[in-house]
Parts: sequence; structure tokens; C-alpha cells
Amino acid sequence: MTTLPAATDKKLGLVIDLDTCVGCHACAVNCKQWNSGGEMAPLTDQDPYGSEPSGVWFNRVHTYEVEAEDGGRTVHFPRSCLHCENAACVTVCPTGASYKRTEDGIVLIDEALCIGCKLCSWACPYGAREYDGHSGTMKKCTLCIDRIYNETLSEDERVPACVSTCPSSARHFGDLGDPTSKVSKLVEERGGYDLMPESNYRPTNKYLPPRPRNAVPRSGAPTELPPAPGSDQPFLGWLDRLLSR
Repeated sequence: MTTLPAATDKKLGLVIDLDTCVGCHACAVNCKQWNSGGEMAPLTDQDPYGSEPSGVWFNRVHTYEVEAEDGGRTVHFPRSCLHCENAACVTVCPTGASYKRTEDGIVLIDEALCIGCKLCSWACPYGAREYDGHSGTMKKCTLCIDRIYNETLSEDERVPACVSTCPSSARHFGDLGDPTSKVSKLVEERGGYDLMPESNYRPTNKYLPPRPRNAVPRSGAPTELPPAPGSDQPFLGWLDRLLSR
């Protein structure tokens, strides 16, 4: 079985804001596009337009209707590998194909060693492992290591593809092992939490909870519009109401 490093130099990961995610699936699509030519390529699709399509996706977005004290709301929940500190997917691997890097804490798969036994997918409580039936191996999110360390890209582009494409800035990337980093401060300020902490897998990625409606900063727009000019005159008021329908 594979062993985990006692410690890592960094804890690179994602912070996902459930308050601002709009469920557009841009993260999933851009992840698919980038990684189809990247480290874990190809991300295959089997019978994509048939009755039983299947394929490999590193990012998936689930949508739920949630009841809360301030009323119901729709919550979009992106899901991918959480790069856990106590990654059971690594420790159950019989060939050493699954491993956690010491330099940055990223969990990866060496496809040359993977035999497709699926033990890692059974050990992962987050459903973050994908079996590629075409290659017979397991695949997963790499945090786009071919982007974040690519010095030919400008510094602002050295982020995972999912982060670079998010239109609502719901995804953030950085070193969660550094308490002074922007992502660590964001987690502290917003009460970021681990997914399924009872499993004690200690995921690196964090989620920021949806904020109550009365806690969301106001846009500055007035709650009521002033009366339209001339609305105190019967005819003009009637015309204004008619045109405002």
C-alpha cells in the first residue's frame, strides 16, 4: 500500500464560494477542455449522444433546493478532488499509482502504474475518482499542474482552468497551508468548512457557506422608486402605469 508524506511544504487547493456560485458549469466545461490535452489526457467520452453516455469529468456541479430560516434557496455545489491530507485513496492503492506530492500536497495518479482496480474510488467518500473505461485507469483533478507551474503563462493565468473561467469569482486558488494567504484569510473571514469532517480525511479544499439574505451586502439601489414625474396628474399617471406593464 502507498504511504502519505508526514507533511507537505504547501497545501495548494481551492476555496469554493457557495454564496456566489451560479451553477453555470463553466468550471466543468473548461476543466474538460483543458485536461483533454493536459496531464491526464485524454478525458474520454463514450457514446456521448447515445442512450447511455459515459465519460470522464474532473468537475461536476450539483444543484439543490435548500430550506432555511430566511426561506428556500437554490444552492449550486461544485464537486471535484479535495486533495485530502489523510487521503484514503492513496493509502489503499496497491501499486503506488496514487500518491500525494510533498512539495505542494496535490494528490495525483501515475497512469503507468494504475491497474484500474478502483480501490481508490471506493475509498473516496466524495466520489472524486473517475474510471476511464477506454484506458482502463483511474483519473482525477490535478489542480492543473501543467498550468500552475507553467512559466510561459503570465502569472495571473497560473491558476487551475476552473478558477480562470468562473464568471462569478466563486472559485479561489492558493496555499491553504499559509495562514497569511488570500485563500486562508477568506476561509477565516467567511467560516469556510471541510466537506464531511467526520470522515477525518482533512480535505485541503474548503467551501464557503451561503450567507443569510440579510447578511448579503446591499447593492446601493433604493428599495422603492420615487413617483414618476407627472404621476400626480390622472392622465399622466394612467399612461405611466400602462407603459410600465
